[in-house]
Amino acid sequence: MSEIKLPEGAPDEVITAAHVREIDLTLFGHNGSISLITLDNGMDHNRPNTFGPQSLASLNEAIKVAEASSSIAIAITGKPFIFAAGADLSALSFLNDREQALAIGKLGHDVFRRLGESSKPTFAFVNGLALGGGLEVALHCRYRTVATTAFTALPEVFLGLVPGWGGATILPKLIGPKNAVQVIILNALNNNTMMKSKEALALGVVDAVFEPADFIENSIKFAVAVLNGSMKIDRKDFTKDENEWTEAINTGKAAVAKKFGGAEIPQAIKALDLIAAARTNTLGAGFGAEDQELANLTMNDPLRASLYAFNLIQKKRKKVEGAPKPALARKVSKVGVVGAGLMASQLALIILRNLKVPVVITDLDQERIDKGLAYIRGELTKLVEKKRMSPESAARLSSLVSGSTDKSIFADASFVIEAIFEELELKQKLFKELEKIVSTECILATNTSSLSVTKMSEGLANPERVIGFHFFNPVAIMPLLEIARTPATDDATTATAVAIGKELKKTMVIVKDSPAFVVNRLLTRFMGEITDAIDEGTPPDVADSAMKPLGLPMTSLELLGLVGPGVALHVAETLHKSLGDRYRISPTMQAFVKEGVKTFYIKDDKGGLNPNPAALTLIKAGNKASTSDQVRIRALKALASEARLMLDEGVVSTAAEIDICMLLGCGWPLHLGGVLPYLDRTGISEEVSGQRFHPAGVASLS
Repeated sequence: MSEIKLPEGAPDEVITAAHVREIDLTLFGHNGSISLITLDNGMDHNRPNTFGPQSLASLNEAIKVAEASSSIAIAITGKPFIFAAGADLSALSFLNDREQALAIGKLGHDVFRRLGESSKPTFAFVNGLALGGGLEVALHCRYRTVATTAFTALPEVFLGLVPGWGGATILPKLIGPKNAVQVIILNALNNNTMMKSKEALALGVVDAVFEPADFIENSIKFAVAVLNGSMKIDRKDFTKDENEWTEAINTGKAAVAKKFGGAEIPQAIKALDLIAAARTNTLGAGFGAEDQELANLTMNDPLRASLYAFNLIQKKRKKVEGAPKPALARKVSKVGVVGAGLMASQLALIILRNLKVPVVITDLDQERIDKGLAYIRGELTKLVEKKRMSPESAARLSSLVSGSTDKSIFADASFVIEAIFEELELKQKLFKELEKIVSTECILATNTSSLSVTKMSEGLANPERVIGFHFFNPVAIMPLLEIARTPATDDATTATAVAIGKELKKTMVIVKDSPAFVVNRLLTRFMGEITDAIDEGTPPDVADSAMKPLGLPMTSLELLGLVGPGVALHVAETLHKSLGDRYRISPTMQAFVKEGVKTFYIKDDKGGLNPNPAALTLIKAGNKASTSDQVRIRALKALASEARLMLDEGVVSTAAEIDICMLLGCGWPLHLGGVLPYLDRTGISEEVSGQRFHPAGVASLS
């Protein structure tokens, strides 16, 4: 097997070795032995097995040894808790030669297909996580078992690739085109949803499911039953019904179009092409097509962008830039939440579930408090019904949450967060009131989305314990948490906030206290360009479709309906007051708020979105219409301009932190690799400010 040398600068491969041992089957009532190949990279379970060139070479040698042995069958499994997490992607962004990319794809096929073409029956004992190439090596085996605790997936489309080591060809033939589209396309587009063991069994991806405690033993018993004929696994021929394949492919195309608003997503379309071709392709022809598509995508910007974004997300989950030493964090034994509305109730619930400490909420009257408590306990009940929480755990958590109209219940709280109406004077008054009740070490946090945290702390005896703690809605789902330090905020307060954020499983960015922090400042700036274009005379449908080619999760006016014109106008007014005329106040938004119009779109009986007649009548358009392309370019230039100002002002310390905020706070598409790499690739960064945000080569081939 020819050696593939990784490009200069690529990180060293963590080699996953393949060890072979013979298991005597007489212990299981069958003559002979089975060659068991175990994948193990020698690291703990935090570093999953992966396949780079040297790892593939090790597996190839192990298969050779197994084939040459006297065993009657071959099986492959992984180290404890992990089967394999697929290809080692760390070197892909360093490739600059298509032939090298092609060789890596072919190498994987050459090794894996030996399992499918072996003269001996082959089994995959999927004892833990199996993603991408990890699932594909299992698919090359003739039979598969999986542990009940294992998760499996083909995430390649999510990352900018196609299943390129057999998945796009084998899986449709194995489980049918409809199920293959579900696993390869729909699951990937749904935030990379993974299959649980029972789902994998139901779809036909695996043949048996066993508990982890005696998984290998039961998997060997399963293999013996297959070998002695007492268990027969029937495989349906899915290739005959052409209409079924056409329908499945059309379902996939519709899902891609809906997810990305009509934007071109090359890896999704190529994956669908490979699935369609699998019906008539031989395995060899299918593998060859996979090689070609994998090489093409590896040498394109969408993959580099996806890898940059994916690696950035993983990095920022583990490390918070600028965070003080964790040892400075104070213990949190009780949390107070000021407010009992939906946002405050969501905050109380997530804190309750993760910190498992007493949580107390307050509001103006008992009716609101009772409503908030009912919401929290209702959500706990839903978790029990969905079997995501035991009744005992729900009952214990329910007993930890309480409410009162008297803020004195915060007297022994360690951390109090407010989520009241966005009005500075109200928040200032609240903090002065709280300061007289809580201890000097109790942290006072605000969930404000746009107001000055510094101004909230003015006049306090201990302004050093005030901090911004900005969540995104819905709180349980949105992964980003902006932590805003004022000039007075001390390290102990910040360290405690970061520690709480980690308990809440949030990805955090520490920001300088500044108007609207990162996400809302950028969103308001770019959405302002859309509404400005409408006010100038651009038809709403033209302006609103401007950003569709980027594949954002929703259009600007759809987002406006989600946020609410009142909130959007309030943030715009705050930024206009703080940052000047580049944040203009839209007469249309003012009219929406005045007349109580909540959304630009309304749903019809079929769930489609149509312009709201009440909204259309309020637009006072000028006579300066723009094209959709012109609106998009001006919006992107506004983003580039504002991001440069934010970096110059020190709102965040690096461009990567702006990228992570937009990826996780507003759903900037992963395949674009973050907003700033996209602006760099398109040349907008240099056009606006004369410089790139990132060095050449970040998230692109340039």
